[in-house]
Amino acid sequence: MTRRPSAKIAAYVGVAALALLAGLALGRPELVAVAAPLAVLVVAGLAGARDPELAAEVTVDRERALVDDQVTVTLALRAGTRVERLEVLLVVPPGMDGPDGASRTWATAVALAAGEERALAIQLTCRRWGAYWLGDVHLRAHDRFRLFTWERHLDRHAPLKVFPVPETLRSLVRPAETLVSTGSHVAPQRGDGIEFADLRPFLPGDRPRSINWRATARRGGLMVNQRHPERATDVVLFLDSFLDVHGPTGSTLDRAVGAAASLAAAYLRQRDRVGLVTFGGFVQWLQPGGGQTALYRLLDTLMETQVFATAAWKGIRHLPPRTLPAKALIVALTPLVDERGVAALFDLLARGYDLAVVDISPLTQAGPGGGDWGGLAQRLWALERETLRHRYQRLGAAVVEWPDALHLQQVLLEVEACRRRAGLAPG
Repeated sequence: MTRRPSAKIAAYVGVAALALLAGLALGRPELVAVAAPLAVLVVAGLAGARDPELAAEVTVDRERALVDDQVTVTLALRAGTRVERLEVLLVVPPGMDGPDGASRTWATAVALAAGEERALAIQLTCRRWGAYWLGDVHLRAHDRFRLFTWERHLDRHAPLKVFPVPETLRSLVRPAETLVSTGSHVAPQRGDGIEFADLRPFLPGDRPRSINWRATARRGGLMVNQRHPERATDVVLFLDSFLDVHGPTGSTLDRAVGAAASLAAAYLRQRDRVGLVTFGGFVQWLQPGGGQTALYRLLDTLMETQVFATAAWKGIRHLPPRTLPAKALIVALTPLVDERGVAALFDLLARGYDLAVVDISPLTQAGPGGGDWGGLAQRLWALERETLRHRYQRLGAAVVEWPDALHLQQVLLEVEACRRRAGLAPG
């Protein structure tokens, strides 16, 4: 711990010296008597001051949590020597609330005997998703006469990742093409499956259980059922992180990350493979994968999504080829504000990808414009955004605006209806 003298020493020494000089100059022994206790106090404090032996460690009761969960940060203290007074201050990071609400710090003071161990438990509430480092703790110890102060800073010792609460989704965007592996999507091809496709005459090698006896009785010849097989698909979540528009109800990036987490969990439950591309000033990607391991990897990557202001960036051509498989369904979550993100979506369409765009509307977050000119500017912005969506639709992409009032499930149903009208998904 760093040791430094307190202001009291200078005050005591100054008062004692002044009283001693005045007593000697004026011949007043009572002034010398006033200076003596202060001098004795300073000498005793200097002689008895020893650096405290103090060990401190910060832990968190879990490594992962959900938004609105409470986590317990424990500060374990062990004193090798007696500490007369130890002041503890924990800095609460933005996105979390302290025990007393929205406080950004938590403080207390304790006294520790020699060899004593004590654990201080602090309850924090997670208010926003993200990756946190907890344990920004300031310690300050004092001696008995408060003549010296020892300070120590503990910084970032306990990691915590807070995930958004996934929404329950009963219907998802269906892909235009599927893989050969078994899954939950009805493929347009015909083969072994559950969904009825058509009837055809019996051929040698057909299974007897495929015979439709009612159709056979009506037509006078053996007829068999043809069915659509259930296949899996590759889904890539494309997250635009160039800009984040904040408002009174949240931000566009918060909604995008929450939607991506919900979509990833829902598609993985259907045995699909899910990948991720966070496209912004800092590009991250995950190749499509399946299972619970892929979900945790994807969520961990999502929690590190941030907006980086930079003019140096790379297009999608710099992504590894396996990140964007040829038959993958790409679901883009974007506010359509930054030109670089807008151009990347046009690039995906030019390369022939199956693209569905969820336009996370920043109009609600921006709020109403002030005065006549502000309202006019907002209407012009809305018209410009509508024109941009029509450009995507003419190129074959399904684009749906997501205002703040709509639930994600409603938006996905609108995307699916738009894809059926464009002939991009089975009807």
